[in-house]
Amino acid sequence: MRSIAGILVLFMLAVMAAACQKAVPTTKTVTLDDQVNEIVNSMTVPEKVGQLVMIGIQGIEINDDSRYMLNQYHIGGVILFDRNLQTAEQTRKLTADLQAQADKVPLLVGIDEEGGPVVRGKHFITPPPSAQSLGTAGIEDNTKAESWAQKTGNQLRDLGFNVNFAPVADVGDNPRNYSANPQVTAKFVSAAVQGYESSHVICTLKHFPGIGQGKVDSHVDRSVIPVEEAGLWNRELLPFAEVINNHSSENYMVMVSHLIYPAIDDSPASMSSKIMTDLLRQEMHFTGVIVTDDLEMGAVSKYGSFRDLGVQAIRAGADMVMVCHEYPHETDVYLGLLDAVEKGDIRIDRIDESVKRIVKMKLLHQQ
Repeated sequence: MRSIAGILVLFMLAVMAAACQKAVPTTKTVTLDDQVNEIVNSMTVPEKVGQLVMIGIQGIEINDDSRYMLNQYHIGGVILFDRNLQTAEQTRKLTADLQAQADKVPLLVGIDEEGGPVVRGKHFITPPPSAQSLGTAGIEDNTKAESWAQKTGNQLRDLGFNVNFAPVADVGDNPRNYSANPQVTAKFVSAAVQGYESSHVICTLKHFPGIGQGKVDSHVDRSVIPVEEAGLWNRELLPFAEVINNHSSENYMVMVSHLIYPAIDDSPASMSSKIMTDLLRQEMHFTGVIVTDDLEMGAVSKYGSFRDLGVQAIRAGADMVMVCHEYPHETDVYLGLLDAVEKGDIRIDRIDESVKRIVKMKLLHQQ
């Protein structure tokens, strides 16, 4: 029989061994999704709602009005136009000053630098050629689309932009489009996305599900695309499907148009759950950020109040709504969304889904 002293020694050794085991630190790998969840969980409801809104500002430098908009409404992104761009040095300062207003995550700072008829800051940003001029080379010669996208992306990133609202993925005979041939358009759009990926700038496919056959300028009023759904799959949707199937959805956004596609829904695409949620999310398996075209366009602003338009778009499946010009309109969109969330008209878990997508994309593309 063991002595009591021996038993006590064995007991003490066992206790010490257990203590040593507990003292060994265990390291847990913190994933990007963990970081996203931690950030989103730390946000207030007003902060979350602000992430859903991208605005335009006035002037060539940050001022009391733009500072108020960004801080009071926790705005998630800013788009700049020629009215904001004077020189390369001024633009770098403006984008840096805008980012300095960001709190928990960076701002998305975007620009429309498509090429051809739609370029900004052409006195100090090399204007890309039109998409159509590149597309005429034929389906096998899409390397220029990639190289121009990379060159443009590098210039934009140097100026402090992290988003370009290009390439245009519409199919049609127009300088903004690569081609009226959907296969050619698909290859050139995919090549352009590859170029933006190389420059680490978020690009944007537009204008889903395709406005190449539109007859009315969306800035002015609504247009109807009278195409059967099978026709959309064979033509309009082909370039979007090409990119979705072959590129990471965390590297680009999809901008949704304000046109009406009666074969799918009687509502404009930007207000349609059948188009954004059923078609783009579920059928085409796009998991990235969906952004609307400018809500100040006549195609939607003529038919609803700004306090309602943003709510309709987010409820239908958009992640971000864009309001490009007037501060009162931007304020109304934000307050309409905040009111809808606080009243329970938009579920907070629905908001969290979008905010997590946005925050993840921002973290992946930090300067």
